[in-house]
Amino acid sequence: MRSPGLLRWLSLPLVSLFASCGPAAPEVPVDAPVAVQEAALTELISNGGFNTGTTAPWWNNASTQSSVESNQWRVDVAANTANAWDAIVGQSGLTLVSGRAYTLAFTARATATITARVTVQQDVAPYATTLTQTFTLDGTSRRFTFPFTSSLSTGVGQVTFQLGGRANAVTVRLDDVSLTTESGSTGSGPVAMTSGFYVDPNSNPAVWVRANGGDGRASRINASIASKPMARWFGNWSGDITQAVSSFVGAADAADKLPVLVAYNIPGRDCGSHSGGGAGSADAYRSWISAFAAGLGNRPAVVIIEPDAVAQLDCLPNDSERQTRLGLLRYASEQFRDRAPNTWAYLDGGNARWIGADTMAQRLESAGARNVRGFSLNVSNFYAVGESATYGNAVNAALSSRYGYSRQFVVDTSRNGNGSNGEWCNPGGRKLGTSSQTGGGAELLLWVKVPGDSDGNCGIAPGTPAGQFSPDIANRLIDGT
Repeated sequence: MRSPGLLRWLSLPLVSLFASCGPAAPEVPVDAPVAVQEAALTELISNGGFNTGTTAPWWNNASTQSSVESNQWRVDVAANTANAWDAIVGQSGLTLVSGRAYTLAFTARATATITARVTVQQDVAPYATTLTQTFTLDGTSRRFTFPFTSSLSTGVGQVTFQLGGRANAVTVRLDDVSLTTESGSTGSGPVAMTSGFYVDPNSNPAVWVRANGGDGRASRINASIASKPMARWFGNWSGDITQAVSSFVGAADAADKLPVLVAYNIPGRDCGSHSGGGAGSADAYRSWISAFAAGLGNRPAVVIIEPDAVAQLDCLPNDSERQTRLGLLRYASEQFRDRAPNTWAYLDGGNARWIGADTMAQRLESAGARNVRGFSLNVSNFYAVGESATYGNAVNAALSSRYGYSRQFVVDTSRNGNGSNGEWCNPGGRKLGTSSQTGGGAELLLWVKVPGDSDGNCGIAPGTPAGQFSPDIANRLIDGT
């Protein structure tokens, strides 16, 4: 949410974080932990291990030469190629299904340090892509893993490795290339398990509309905001968190819709500012987040984990407290991974103008990004999708370079229709953004911040506390004024 310019950028030492102990006084029975369902994987790539002595059915163009060497794919790339795609290899004839989750993985190294690109796309014009990812190679063999959700339905998909765009020749070696998707009833992730996003009938805008039918603003707030899918935020105000979460996702499941939830209870939340609060201790938070994950169970859901908590590490007074927070976030990531197998969870990654991408990548790694689907951007902020996507790709490039993996990201579009004017607390002139959808520049575009809910006693709503709905704010977001 916040992007105060005076916060210093802190690159934390990435020390190992030991697994936290379980909650001492759990709010839910824990004698039988939720089992993780193992779904069968379908492999779409042929000859990804190059153990047959041939590169077929992989193809190459005039600027690349393919061969098998020591059961690896050797690709010799010619010098003086202007663009990445001028030296390309790939495999075609792949079937992709829109909304389905996939994982592309491979092992690679090169005779020189280079930046390459891998895509999953259509192999016919206009060559629409559903995954485009840059990665860095050098003489050390590394495993790269890129999960994504397809925005395409096609029987003519392809994987390409684009190795051009440099003056000097280079040799790239690839092995164990894999493109998998889960099969079975739970095999395509929560998006494909449901038929659209859940509209919360008890969101703050919806409650206000029902209570103020005679207000001239009610009909347009209902049409433009209350009838749209948006996230439900859960924190220390939610009472029995297992029951609250279970009730919300249960209603969505009954409607065959995908709910979006926000876990917002980290100790020291919001640096004590307008949205300050949170669990009273580390043990209390571990108990709370474990109970939150248990409330999800096996039902499909999307969860945004602790907006601002990673970006606001700077405001904590010492490294010990920063490491404690990172440990709590890692514990949260493990709980969602282990207790909620059909939930896509995203650690919050701040916004495009707050923390440098490389620093954010290091923090996300320490906070447990490996354990979850990805990271969220622009929560409660106003930056355009394009700027957020550029930042998200930079974070992923740093994750790939440093740790050999990347993650999907989602963008909050609830209030970014006019972009940002540099202010974050109830600024005027902002506008509703794209309604929740798959794709569109990120894995998901979501209304995470509830449009019309105040950021605090500031800006165009100086008398409205954080989290309280204001029909005036909502009306101005509709009009962009």
